[in-house]
Amino acid sequence: MEAVLDNLDFYASGVLSTVTLTVASWAGAFVLGVVVAAFRVGPVGPLRAAAATYVELVRNCPLAVLFVLFFFGLPDAGLTLPTYTTAVVVLSLYTGTYVAETVRSGINAVAAGQAEAARSLGLSFTQVLAGVVLPQALRTVVAPLGSLFIALIRNSSIAFTIGVVELTGTTSQIGNRTADYTAAFLAATTAYLLLTLPSGIAVDALERRVAVKR
Repeated sequence: MEAVLDNLDFYASGVLSTVTLTVASWAGAFVLGVVVAAFRVGPVGPLRAAAATYVELVRNCPLAVLFVLFFFGLPDAGLTLPTYTTAVVVLSLYTGTYVAETVRSGINAVAAGQAEAARSLGLSFTQVLAGVVLPQALRTVVAPLGSLFIALIRNSSIAFTIGVVELTGTTSQIGNRTADYTAAFLAATTAYLLLTLPSGIAVDALERRVAVKR
């Protein structure tokens, strides 16, 4: 227990790093996912094909493999990014595939008659999607998107494989220093629960307030 109590400041730093990594990656994943979902339901064939290819390739590749590929592959291609930035890019690209499919399912759940009515008023596809369909679609997928956000909190721990010192990385360092890995990682488990459980409660509250009132 001393291994935990004596390193509370390090745990706090690790939690903060995990939170910032998660929020930054979620912002990228959400924007990317919405754009890809729009491409997948759009009228332009090449964009639909490109979006579908991206989703199928990235989401079926293990996240740890993507981390290694980007961390070592980008410098070989002449592009060197900071380790933290690489982690954000990988998590955004990976989570973005699931966001895209979730948003696409929400778009498909919107009654086709609403889009047809909007088009009859002379609105373009982009106007119909952004002004009529997408706001309703997002309301229907609050819970699935919330689940993806919670999964992202957990997936951020894999960034440790490329040297990002977030909560898992910090815990590993504490374990190495104190040789009490059991206590160190039990504390980390508690910290992750303190991040994920309130997130689940917040998602449930948001769903009751927004998603049901369509």
